[in-house]
Amino acid sequence: MSENHDSSRRRILKFLSGAPLLPLAGVSSAATLLTACGGSDDAPLVTTPVAPVAPAPTVTSVTFGAMPAPTLAEAAKMATTSVGSTLSATYSDGTKQSFALKYEAFFITGAMVPNGSGGTILAGGYYDINNKPILDKTDAGQRQFFSDCPDGSSLLKLANAKVDGVKGNAVFAVVQFEYTSKNVKGDSMYGMLPSPIAILTLDQDKTTGALSLVKYHNVDTSPANGLWITCGASRSPWNTHLSSEEYEPDATVIDSDKQFQGFSTNLYGDATKANPYHYGHLPEVTVNPDGTGSIKKHYCLGRISHELVQVMPDERTVLMGDDWTNGGLFMFVADKAQDLSAGALYVAKWNQKTAENGGSADLAWVLLGKATSAEVKALADKLKAADIMTVKTTDPGDASYTKIPYSGKSNWVKLNPGMEKAAAFLETHRYAALKGGSLGFTKMEGTTVNAKDKIAYSAIASIGSAMKDGSGGISIKGPSAGAVYALNMKGGQKDVAGAAIDSEWVPVDMAAVPALLSEDLATPDALGNKANADKVANPDNIKFSEKLRTLFIGEDSSTHVNNFLWAYNVDTKNLVRVLSNPAGAESTGLHAVDDINGFAYIMSNFQHAGDWDVSKDASGALKGLHAKVAATLDPLVKANYRDGYGAAVGYLTGLPVLG
Repeated sequence: MSENHDSSRRRILKFLSGAPLLPLAGVSSAATLLTACGGSDDAPLVTTPVAPVAPAPTVTSVTFGAMPAPTLAEAAKMATTSVGSTLSATYSDGTKQSFALKYEAFFITGAMVPNGSGGTILAGGYYDINNKPILDKTDAGQRQFFSDCPDGSSLLKLANAKVDGVKGNAVFAVVQFEYTSKNVKGDSMYGMLPSPIAILTLDQDKTTGALSLVKYHNVDTSPANGLWITCGASRSPWNTHLSSEEYEPDATVIDSDKQFQGFSTNLYGDATKANPYHYGHLPEVTVNPDGTGSIKKHYCLGRISHELVQVMPDERTVLMGDDWTNGGLFMFVADKAQDLSAGALYVAKWNQKTAENGGSADLAWVLLGKATSAEVKALADKLKAADIMTVKTTDPGDASYTKIPYSGKSNWVKLNPGMEKAAAFLETHRYAALKGGSLGFTKMEGTTVNAKDKIAYSAIASIGSAMKDGSGGISIKGPSAGAVYALNMKGGQKDVAGAAIDSEWVPVDMAAVPALLSEDLATPDALGNKANADKVANPDNIKFSEKLRTLFIGEDSSTHVNNFLWAYNVDTKNLVRVLSNPAGAESTGLHAVDDINGFAYIMSNFQHAGDWDVSKDASGALKGLHAKVAATLDPLVKANYRDGYGAAVGYLTGLPVLG
């Protein structure tokens, strides 16, 4: 499947706008709708009666048609983004039409792309605090580092947008890059480079909706002290890009953290200058009409492993994924709509009902604190971990310490007097456990909302031991390959202390969606899959389309040889495989957009193609998830993606213009 942009094909989903849909073949000539005049100027006017024109049929429902998982019989499809799915539209007159979906890339990272001023810029390139390129010193030519891990994306429009070179409509995509896997020498670079964020100006063809890249702008992240491992993202209701910083560095052992020291060196040129309390927060990017942008970091939504947040329709309530071992389900309620700079932070308490099939629970909420971002930032600037609490990793035999779960182990914690606010917002994982929250979740990833039914969805990519052993108040039986959970939301709720929660969008229970429960395999299948390839496994990115009534799910799988993108209709309960990513790659950047100037889009990226899980057993035989495919696929992946250093940023296409 080609990943080059082909602007000649009509291929965009244009069926979600409020205007009637007019298939091109059915549009009447204007001449048939006009009447003729005859004779001289003073001749009587003769008109021909015209029958009323029936309204054009509109789309009433959409159904996705599944594609099979690729196999080695078609190895090329396993080594690229492969799409064999369809979309069928049903119209108000009872007719149906089916369309083949395809994938188009804006670029493969590592490409030189237009910068909007006549020059070029490196797609996915890394920059230090002074916006100077960060160079790979293990490369003979000292090339600039670029990412093979694009992740969260947002697609948006501005009413007053104006960018040179745009002939149709200016549309903007914000794309963040989580990390780069390795340097040229082959050493791991995970978490060693400050994550870049780019704003893409896209030229949207007014007739077809096709998108083409006009300008790539690298956002200056220095006002936010640079960014740490940006992962999932969402578009806010007020049209900004809500980013993330996951796996916050442990400030209690920061002096021995080689990864963080490498990050600080690459960002500041000084291994000791970066402050761990500046990372693990929620960055927000605002796009300007000229395709540039600015960033600010919100410090009051908890310092956790932010993955993908979802702002509810009230534009105040934020539900947050926490991609951590012994993580929590966190909620933030802002003081004002469209303003995340102040509010109240809560953690959920899991009151378990069942343990089978992903488990289920009623949820209660513990208030951790209220603060402004400015207050927490001021604390972050001046405090060290020892100023906030004392942490032991072995039992001190002292009753003044409290045992809590932390990152798969036990900590013994004693809070310093007067440090409740600092602990709540800078040592959030430890403080939430101390306050009685259920810190037992593992790999809690994407979060999204079905506003009509008032249901939030949360993806657990892997149900690990911390969700099974009761260490954090959760004790369920799997499956290990994860599940997507549904959370019913209500208003009129109180926290565990009896105080009212000022939101109508509070999750009150949580249970796995039966159709979105993975199936672990006792023995790998013929290709090597460790989980059923015809079911979702290790769900990560999730997004809901209100008008399609469809939940889209992207995998970050250590159990599927190829990771897939799925579509699940919440009404019909039908689950369909839509797209297959290159083997070894994770499905990222998912963003379902119902209407951009009348067109709908499904954004999709991937990262780290060819990241093989292969090793040898004692006899020398290959083992691991990719043992049966790596030898065949590795040269194909490298040929497609810059010797394995590149990855695609793009979107799903396939439906012709209907009106």
